[in-house]
Amino acid sequence: MTEPFRIAPEFLAEHNRARAKDLAADYEHLGRQLARRGLDVERITAAVQRFCVAIPSWGVGTGGTRFARFAGPGEPRDVFEKIADCGTIQQLCRATPAVSLHIPWDEPEDPAALRAAAAREGLGFDAMNSNTFQDQPGQRLSYKFGSLTHTDAAVRQQAIEHNRHVIEVGRRLGSRSITVWIADGANFPGQQNHRDALSRYLESLRAIYAALPADWTMYLEHKLYEPAFYATVNNDWGTSFWCASQLGAQCRCLVDLGHHAPNTNIEMVVARLVQFGKLGGFHFNDSKYGDDDLDSGAIHPFQLFLVFHELVDAQARDPSFAPAYMLDQSHNVTDPIESLIGSAGEVQRAFAQALLVDRRALAELQLQNDALLAHRALKAAFQTDVSPILAMARVRNGGAIDPIAAYRQSGYRAHKAVERPAAEQRGSGIV
Repeated sequence: MTEPFRIAPEFLAEHNRARAKDLAADYEHLGRQLARRGLDVERITAAVQRFCVAIPSWGVGTGGTRFARFAGPGEPRDVFEKIADCGTIQQLCRATPAVSLHIPWDEPEDPAALRAAAAREGLGFDAMNSNTFQDQPGQRLSYKFGSLTHTDAAVRQQAIEHNRHVIEVGRRLGSRSITVWIADGANFPGQQNHRDALSRYLESLRAIYAALPADWTMYLEHKLYEPAFYATVNNDWGTSFWCASQLGAQCRCLVDLGHHAPNTNIEMVVARLVQFGKLGGFHFNDSKYGDDDLDSGAIHPFQLFLVFHELVDAQARDPSFAPAYMLDQSHNVTDPIESLIGSAGEVQRAFAQALLVDRRALAELQLQNDALLAHRALKAAFQTDVSPILAMARVRNGGAIDPIAAYRQSGYRAHKAVERPAAEQRGSGIV
């Protein structure tokens, strides 16, 4: 049997060798610019080298619209091939050392074998994700009208047991957290009693929370709408915060950039949850009209920067602050590996820019109520091109100066198209 194609270290070294001189010049120039502002380029680069964001296992496959899914060549056919693609992303960008699995999509027959395969790729496992938003083959009871909030206690118990199972799988893989997102809600006024649905949700969460290992965290992910277009049970950060507060210290809120109404001040949501001690994680993506179908930084890069401004400020105040970061995107018309590499870079970019904010000067301007100069203090950091820092961080961590160019030149996708013959695709689906 032929060994699966991998990008050779020698290829990567040659890729970097051809670009090293230009990078050194650009990095030195940026270093001089930052020094005039009292900033140390090496300190910023070292921080970027330590920055990590997890990859969603489902992200390496082609997503879809509500009407159709157009499969791409060489898509992973099982969780082991997903891990291989995630390993390639990490090999090139060196910022994505963990994978977030979705059960039952990624249900491993042998968790030990999957854990070993991930380790060979230099990967670990981030938060586990349960799935009670769709019915699975052989499932006894349907989630059409809800799961953890269903009016039927038997359906709720089935959903609780699934989450407990996900925790056990995650424990065997070395994960230490679970994200609970539900699609429960109503499409018509009068369809459900809003207060009773929330009470059932909290009751179910308590049963899941009781199964958490002592060193685990449970993240609650809210979403404004979809697929419940009239009312979603966990629809905003306030509801999520209240439920997490009721459950205890091991439960925290997860903020997804795309799960808010247009023009929502998401950076303020972040600030509030940080202040209340309940921000546990953040999912990165972007959107134009709704939800989270676009690559990070594709539409609202300044908003992404402002989110990181709050996150970096939180860490400056409390060095123990360490939320879980993950990309959560649907790649419908792009190569998923390229999109994930690009998004990891854009998240790193916003983080690096946030490190450039002169926080002492900004605080003084805020005390003086100087709105214009305070805003310009943020824009000065945002408008700085930190690309040389990102590239240098990748090289020093063993990655590629230009990871997307290296990926394309390697022929990885073409090789995988041969290794992984496409199966017949029917129907529609978002993922």
